[in-house]
Amino acid sequence: QVQVVESGGGLVQPGGSLRLSCAASGIIFSRYTMGWYRQAPGRQRELVADITSGGTTHYADFVKGRFTISRDNGKNMVYLQMNSLKFEDTAVYYCKARPTLGKGDYWGQGTQVTVSS
Repeated sequence: QVQVVESGGGLVQPGGSLRLSCAASGIIFSRYTMGWYRQAPGRQRELVADITSGGTTHYADFVKGRFTISRDNGKNMVYLQMNSLKFEDTAVYYCKARPTLGKGDYWGQGTQVTVSS
């Protein structure tokens, strides 16, 4: 049974930091590209950042220089370090596992990030 579970969301003031974690089980982790997505109320879900099994990263322009994605293949974990948070970063953040070959994405249930003063 595949599970993708996010944690680490919460309430933070503008300019603050949060670190999100995503634990994946039931998959061969090293064969998946892992991504963080977010969805704000009334908006479509959008890619924040992703990282291949080899560590190649890709970021959306709106988080470049502020967020860092990383992964630990030994622990089946992926992280999103979020710094210099802005009001507009408020959203539910989702973790997704996408196989390098073939089809079959797996999503987590999401974790809420609220940036508010």
